[in-house]
Amino acid sequence: MMVTEKSVQYLEKHLLLAQFAKALSHPARVYIMEILSKQTCCYSGDITDEIPIARSTLSQHLKELKLAGLIQGSIEPPKIRYCINPENWELAKKYFAELFNH
Repeated sequence: MMVTEKSVQYLEKHLLLAQFAKALSHPARVYIMEILSKQTCCYSGDITDEIPIARSTLSQHLKELKLAGLIQGSIEPPKIRYCINPENWELAKKYFAELFNH
């Protein structure tokens, strides 16, 4: 029997895992998460020094990670400080581990 998309009841963890996976689907975003995971917080300008991409491109990647809930930002004029969202990062690690350990 074929299951159609309309009949599937996704659990919240499936939706969150897909959201996290989408946010991590670009190598620059994976690298940004790696940078942020090694420190408490970081300013966007510091990330630009680490990744040779335009500030506007970096800004878009940071926006995607923030929308997915993996990072959080706080404005400290004239800079924006970014940190990993610890609660969601732990959730992402847990859900990915469950997926890959089956």
